[in-house]
Order: sequence, then structure tokens, then C-alpha cells
Amino acid sequence: MNTNPAINQWLSEIPEERKEAINILRQLCKNKLPKGFEECINYNMLSYVIPKSIYPEGYHCAPELPLPFLSIGNQKKHIGFYHMGIYAIPQLMQWFTSEYPKHSKFKLDMGKSCIRLKRMDDIPYELFAELCTKVSSKEWIATYENAIKR
Repeated sequence: MNTNPAINQWLSEIPEERKEAINILRQLCKNKLPKGFEECINYNMLSYVIPKSIYPEGYHCAPELPLPFLSIGNQKKHIGFYHMGIYAIPQLMQWFTSEYPKHSKFKLDMGKSCIRLKRMDDIPYELFAELCTKVSSKEWIATYENAIKR
């Protein structure tokens, strides 16, 4: 059990049919993300952020918030796995979209940074675990700063 009451509250509101999938995704994020990311609730999602202790400037859209990187959202019709690196790093997007068909028998359903998971029995956890290892916190800060300073 987590000691963060906001995370516990968020997890308690997950529909029963999604609990296992969200718990597996959460554990792989906690186990596979490089050092420098912190778990919290951000924008009403389970999120992995660069904390203000590491990046005091925070998120340019809301400087009081930590720098977002990855979130797991319990949406109306799907679990949303939001990975900002996919959106910001074209090579990572190319890698992910070419790997996905090797791990799932269903078509990839995604937006800019959102991977929509509609079938709880066909989530390619190994692929998501590998995705979590691809960007360090330092690389994410550099990518973010390069993007916002353009």
C-alpha cells in the first residue's frame, strides 16, 4: 500500500475490471523508470514527474506543478497511458509504433502522447516496460527545455 493518500484515493476509485491492468502498469513504471521521476497524482491521473526538488522551474503551463512525463489515466472508455517522450522525441515514436504490432494482435490506438488501452486482456506490458526505460530524467529535462525555448 502506498503512503500517499491522494494515490490511495485515486487507486480506490478504479473500476474492478481495470484494477489489475492499472496495478501492473503502475508497478512497471515504478520499477522501470530511471531515477529522477516521482509518483504523484497530477491532473487527476497517476503520474510520474520530475519533482520540483530536481527541476524547480516546474511545468511552464503551470509553474507550481512538477514537470510531467508519464501518466496513467482512468478514462471513460479506456486506460490512457500518456508518455510525453513519445510526443516529443520522433525517434521514440517511430520505435514504439514499429514495435507495437509485434506485441499486440490489435491495432495501436493513440493520439499525440496518449496510448488508449481498451482491451485489458491485450496490453503489451513488456513493451510498456521497455518504453519506460528509454528516457532518463536528464534527457527528459533537456528535451523539454529544447522544445519550450524554441
